[in-house]
Amino acid sequence: MKNATFRQLRVFSEVARHLSFTQAAQALHLTPPAVTMQIRELEKHVGMPLFDRSGRAVALTTVGEYMLVYARKVLATLKDAEDAAARLQKLEVGVLTIGMVSTAKYFLPRLLAAFHKEHAGVELKLVVGNREQLVRMLHANEVDIAIMGRPPKELATRAEPFAAHPHVFVAPVDHPLVRAGTLAPATLQGEPFILREQGSGTRAAMEKFLDTSRTELRVTMEMASNETIKQAVMAGMGLSFLSLHTLGLELDNRLIALLDVEESPVVRAWNVVHTQSKLLSPAAEALRYFVLEHGEDYLATQFARHGSPAGFN
Repeated sequence: MKNATFRQLRVFSEVARHLSFTQAAQALHLTPPAVTMQIRELEKHVGMPLFDRSGRAVALTTVGEYMLVYARKVLATLKDAEDAAARLQKLEVGVLTIGMVSTAKYFLPRLLAAFHKEHAGVELKLVVGNREQLVRMLHANEVDIAIMGRPPKELATRAEPFAAHPHVFVAPVDHPLVRAGTLAPATLQGEPFILREQGSGTRAAMEKFLDTSRTELRVTMEMASNETIKQAVMAGMGLSFLSLHTLGLELDNRLIALLDVEESPVVRAWNVVHTQSKLLSPAAEALRYFVLEHGEDYLATQFARHGSPAGFN
């Protein structure tokens, strides 16, 4: 292993993340043959295969699972060293990896574009997952900062709320409940619901609301995509519970309707999160301050017309 390179370890870690040579190549801006070559060279150094390859299916071998633990430790230590050097030089440069839950993709890229105009020396890399996936990324030190709703309790993190995050019940525009006025949660019990998957922050917010109101819903479908859920609702396949921040285009064009359910919107918070053990680089600190300073105003401006709370305290 003494001749293994950091490049090989990075490629190995990325292939293990995606369990796909093609997706790893896209993430690393390499060709698939280049990724394959790096993995083969690393396997020569290890002396054993790291992946089982059966057609297009890729899986870690037992050796690969062990090696992944150490590869991530080496890469995390290298990243910490790079961040420490940047702090000593007080440079806002380098690669900044931001993890975000999928719901944040409706506003975070524009916020990051505004940040990049002020900090052009920072290369931004976005990683998307649901809440459970993001917690694992934080634990593995695969992201510098995470933008998420409910912060993890299973990790020692610093979580700072920066904006209100309302969740709403939605229906097709021609659904009878749209014109029924204020609805008790129990009114929804007989309706088919299309919901986010277990492990998502949106699903957790809805389940907490239902526990409080002692309401059970009839779940007919679960999906990991906000976009697919919205299309299903617009097609008349059922109702749903979604983040208001995913609905701007549909509400502006009257393609989907909000339901006036008692005690809703269910307001949570958007948080900027990092592990307490991680010393942030100057670039990461700059992003943290930028989100805390500008995130609330940006979201309030974009969504206030749809009933988003004006601020978060």
